[in-house]
Amino acid sequence: MRKAALPVHDPVTVPQCPTCGERRYEAGLCVVCRTPKPVPDRFEEDLGPVYILTDRGISHSRNEDAVAAAVRDGDGVRVIVVSDGVSTSQDPQAASGTAARTGVDAVLAALADGRPAPDAVMAGLATAVAAVRGMSRTPEYAPSCTYVSAILRDTPEGTEITVANVGDSRAFWLAAGDPTASRRLSVDDSWAQALVDAGAMDEEAAMRDPRAHTLLRWLGADGGEAPWSANCLQSMLVTEPGTLLLCTDGLWNYLPDPVALAGFTVETTPQAAARALADFALDSGGSDNITVALAPVPARAAVPDPGVS
Repeated sequence: MRKAALPVHDPVTVPQCPTCGERRYEAGLCVVCRTPKPVPDRFEEDLGPVYILTDRGISHSRNEDAVAAAVRDGDGVRVIVVSDGVSTSQDPQAASGTAARTGVDAVLAALADGRPAPDAVMAGLATAVAAVRGMSRTPEYAPSCTYVSAILRDTPEGTEITVANVGDSRAFWLAAGDPTASRRLSVDDSWAQALVDAGAMDEEAAMRDPRAHTLLRWLGADGGEAPWSANCLQSMLVTEPGTLLLCTDGLWNYLPDPVALAGFTVETTPQAAARALADFALDSGGSDNITVALAPVPARAAVPDPGVS
């Protein structure tokens, strides 16, 4: 089993204060000049069949996103969770980290019990919801986050992709051969999506509404015991090559078009694609944390025709 969760903070390596050069800190502040302790801007992990990256961005002083992934030995089943802490809540980074790690572990446990992918991905979501809700110590303290998860499993018919989400972190299928076949798999729980669903506006107009990013559903003590919508679960079977992308709005705010996203994954490695996507978001303003998880689906091996020798 290969597993990873980001961001991580190495307690052994103490960074140098950028102001005075000191390496001692108390309560997150330099003991000499009281400058906040610096944190790395970017974390990356290559699991082979999954590449994950998270970047603090430019405008935020800390990274409130989180991502976790696992690749199972033997059958190569891949499990990914991306979560974005709700900045207006307390300790959003703790909420997102908890959701990502517990979600992946719960999905793996459900799959090990023989549950089908739709049941397993929902078990992961339910466990993450309970874990984040359990963080609340008082009615005023309710760490909150979004959640999007995926299971990729190879079958004789193709690669089965199962997605579940709450909030506005997204899942995209990025087709390799025909980029126009790329599409978004998840459905946002946001004000903008509600306007689109109601037929009041198209997506472009809805995203210009000042309330566009207001969440209607989220994980947290104030988000309910079952915050998911009726269409939170999506599945597809792919038989052509492409890449599954899970990301936070720090990326898709700048690149919402699946076809444009697909262009970053053509004829390149997952590592290079993830870095290029994050760098594009940074170059476009970097107004939020940026998290990217890429899971490539290669072309299927041709099956020999038994009638041809």
